[in-house]
Amino acid sequence: MNEPDVIQLDVDPVRFGQSFVGSEAFKSLFQEGMELIEETAAYLDGPGREESRNLPRQASLVYASESMRLTTRLMQVASWLLLQRAVAEGEISSDQAQTEKNRVRLNAHDTATTMAEYEALPVRLRELIGLATRLHARILHLERLISEGGSAPRLSAPNPVATQLGMLQRAFGATE
Repeated sequence: MNEPDVIQLDVDPVRFGQSFVGSEAFKSLFQEGMELIEETAAYLDGPGREESRNLPRQASLVYASESMRLTTRLMQVASWLLLQRAVAEGEISSDQAQTEKNRVRLNAHDTATTMAEYEALPVRLRELIGLATRLHARILHLERLISEGGSAPRLSAPNPVATQLGMLQRAFGATE
């Protein structure tokens, strides 16, 4: 009887992060990020400024606070995207990029804004906040994948099924 094909767990895994920054998916993400930054800047400098003037005082303060959070989040996104592109194009090394990343940390952003205050904001600002938050979350996830890819591979745990089968064979004697 032939032994079944076995998946080898000790083979080096493909490092997602190392290959991602040179991929079409990264180029698409980069384009998406830069377009969102441009859209946000155009909105905040144009229609958003006018809309904020028409808000009640409390809503105007919330608008100012949320627009600052939005621009901070997008600055972090831009920094990360530009660093990754520089690494992909060979302009800087991965170590140099890590040093730069340590200066501008990608953080999850909390908000003190209540749901009622948020709903009082202009619709377009809320849309931009949602888009930026989702993009930021994707980049945080990618950063974790890239960072984990640079670390030493974890020793794989023994296959639990093989362990149990081995125990059964020892208990009842191997019969082949």
